[in-house]
Amino acid sequence: VQLQASGGGLVQAGGSLRLSCAASGASGRTISNNGVGWLRQAPGKEREFVAGISWNGASTTYSDSVKGRFTISRDRAKNMVYLQMSSLKPEDTAVYSCAASRSPYSSTNLSQYNYWGQGTLVTVSS
Repeated sequence: VQLQASGGGLVQAGGSLRLSCAASGASGRTISNNGVGWLRQAPGKEREFVAGISWNGASTTYSDSVKGRFTISRDRAKNMVYLQMSSLKPEDTAVYSCAASRSPYSSTNLSQYNYWGQGTLVTVSS
């Protein structure tokens, strides 16, 4: 399974962006039964969990730093996962990646993700 994040860019503080994660795989493999997480890595910092969603979208989890500002969602039929980011802050600047979990649920533990996608850069100017 291959994952590709897109939608990053340069935005002013207080602005919004919507990231998309597209999944594709050989022999029709999908991530429709996997939890998915959005992770980010800022310059000079470790990768961190941002948001996660269960296989059916019924359960979502957010890090404290983005709770109330970011919203994760998915369209299983299209094999897509989204991250709507609002009220962006300069400290949100990072490379954002999506990853599929080993289980039907997302996790804040990054070792639980076994399919990783290339990231997209989000830069928030002050």
